[in-house]
Amino acid sequence: MKSKLLIATTNVGKLKEISNFLKDLPLEIISLSEIGITDDVKEIGKTYRENSELKALFYAKKSNLPAIADDGGLEISALGGAPGLKSRRWLGHDASDDELINYLKKVSNSLPEDNRRASFRAVISFALPSGKVFSAEGEVKGIIAKEPQLKKNKGFPYRVFFYLPQIQKYYQDEELSEKEQKLYNHRYRAISKLKPIIKKVLMIND
Repeated sequence: MKSKLLIATTNVGKLKEISNFLKDLPLEIISLSEIGITDDVKEIGKTYRENSELKALFYAKKSNLPAIADDGGLEISALGGAPGLKSRRWLGHDASDDELINYLKKVSNSLPEDNRRASFRAVISFALPSGKVFSAEGEVKGIIAKEPQLKKNKGFPYRVFFYLPQIQKYYQDEELSEKEQKLYNHRYRAISKLKPIIKKVLMIND
């Protein structure tokens, strides 16, 4: 019988991505909508880790299931690391993907030519109903492109501007091969660190 694992996010992009990165484990992946949980968690933490752990613990206790949650953001060097923690609320409210893309286009036009460096960082937390929580961080570095890639992925607005010079590709699912996803995806890097813990805690044998 497969162990159940709740992926605690309402972001369809994150749900798909995290589920895909866990597909090699014999898990029954559960979403919040599947078990009727609509509660929201106020992200009052001062770091990605604090917010990630806050959400994972809340939903693990609420559902009585082991749960995974994440927090992260886009950090632009020339802006001192902004938007960072406020990535989803950069405009001060729950902006649509299109609104955030349009705003980043203005930001991109204002960036200095010699400093377009940026990174995506994420902390993923794995929590148990008992209150135990484990966390891992992943990061990918790139630049903010002058022009966006035209195809958008729902839930990931900033990726249309995020370019990986080392492989000359945008950070988009359809651009990256499966091998490149494993090499460059910041969530994959975090999940990879958590997998041994998930297997041990849920008693999953190779």
